[in-house]
Amino acid sequence: MSGSVTVIGLGPGDFRYLTPAASDALDAAQDLIGYFPYVARVPERTGLVRHASDNRVEVDRARHALELAASGRRVAVVSGGDPGVFAMAAAVFEALEAGDPAWRALTVTVEPGITAMLAAAARVGAPLGGDFCAISLSDNLKPWKVITARLGAVLAADLVVALYNPISRARPWQLDAALTLASEHRAPDTPVILARAVGRPDEAIRVLGLAEAREAEADMATLVMIGASATRLIPREGGAPFVYTPRSVGR
Repeated sequence: MSGSVTVIGLGPGDFRYLTPAASDALDAAQDLIGYFPYVARVPERTGLVRHASDNRVEVDRARHALELAASGRRVAVVSGGDPGVFAMAAAVFEALEAGDPAWRALTVTVEPGITAMLAAAARVGAPLGGDFCAISLSDNLKPWKVITARLGAVLAADLVVALYNPISRARPWQLDAALTLASEHRAPDTPVILARAVGRPDEAIRVLGLAEAREAEADMATLVMIGASATRLIPREGGAPFVYTPRSVGR
């Protein structure tokens, strides 16, 4: 087949953080597929057909991309951040596995991007300097009891935890439940980073203690990072503290 699908990570929002490889893939695409806000981030140009759609239709988007590619089109599927982190890359391969066997002859590639966890960490210092993990609090695709079981396990293992999709209008209680669980494993002054819209004009980053963070506002554009027991603050005059997690453990 002559068509192709490239799944592209647009990064955290600032196009300076778009990789050259991702930019080249966007320039080569004939069709652009993605969630409305991510498609809107790609400049319009002659010859590029845009197919924007709403949230929660990831597999439908992926099938559409594969169908277009099977007809000979060069298709770009865009995600914010990195497409392999709670985003469109897995949906494309899910559709590929379940779909027309002929699709497996297509060229399907993934261009990575800077995910929100890395962008947020870079803003405050090095909170991911030790072992860490990422968990999505959305229970659209997995039961809440699975989320809490995984979160409890990594908190008990004393990892730094990055929480994606922490709260929404349909799930206003889940972030507080997650931070309540964290309080069973972490001290009240454990650093918690709330990084909203990193790389965009409305960026806002707060570093709070765990007890205070439970009262803080957040939304779906917020990445919440809970420090490990070893995560430290370096106070600074006239500025927010640096946050880092030492590389060594028990030394």
